[in-house]
Amino acid sequence: MTTDTLDWITTLDQEVAALLLRLDADPAARRLFDGAATAAEYAAFLEQIYHYVRWTRPLCAHAGARLGARCTGDPGETGAADGRGILAALLLRKAEEESGHEQWALDDLAALGRDPEAVTRAEPAPATQAYVAWSRYTAEAGAPEAFLGTAYVLEALSVHRAGDVAARLVARARIPGIAGAVRFLQGHADADQGHVRELAGLLATIPCPAAREAILLSARVTRTLYPDMVTGALAGAAARAPTARG
Repeated sequence: MTTDTLDWITTLDQEVAALLLRLDADPAARRLFDGAATAAEYAAFLEQIYHYVRWTRPLCAHAGARLGARCTGDPGETGAADGRGILAALLLRKAEEESGHEQWALDDLAALGRDPEAVTRAEPAPATQAYVAWSRYTAEAGAPEAFLGTAYVLEALSVHRAGDVAARLVARARIPGIAGAVRFLQGHADADQGHVRELAGLLATIPCPAAREAILLSARVTRTLYPDMVTGALAGAAARAPTARG
């Protein structure tokens, strides 16, 4: 591995670190990470998860198909189109891996006593809409490989936080039914360590500067929007909670 390649992956990891720092500095996110979130806050968090995760499979598949069509040779060959052929195959595989994960969020909401159908009809928060719009742009009209920058940041976030959050929520047991409502968090904590290692290994083989630039830009957009998606939902739920009267 060359120094340039090391710098490239390190730069992506710096985006992950920036996301973690911003989330850790936010009081609402800190309550979630500590397992101290209320039922309303955790439900609001899961609702935004549903609204962005439901797009992951179709957009990932579309991005993979577009990138594969651009490449010369078999999309599975690492030499095709400056290494982007293998990224096309990876996108298509990740689309299948993510299939049904939005249902995990709905199942968790049902375990909390929420109506999943009402969640699916609700309008996503503005930051979530912006995230989906960016992902749709890269998948449908922009650089399709950019979707992998988003995947890297969010899967790394799961590795660093999802398992601990699930364990702390269950241990503190402040939310009725919480033991049956952490499937999304625990499922990603279990799977994403392998996903991040695989993704880092494959991205390290990509020599194309334009592909790297697109992937890094999407990683930066994601780490910028994601805190607003999460903390906005948590803060909104807290603001709507009834004030205790003495």
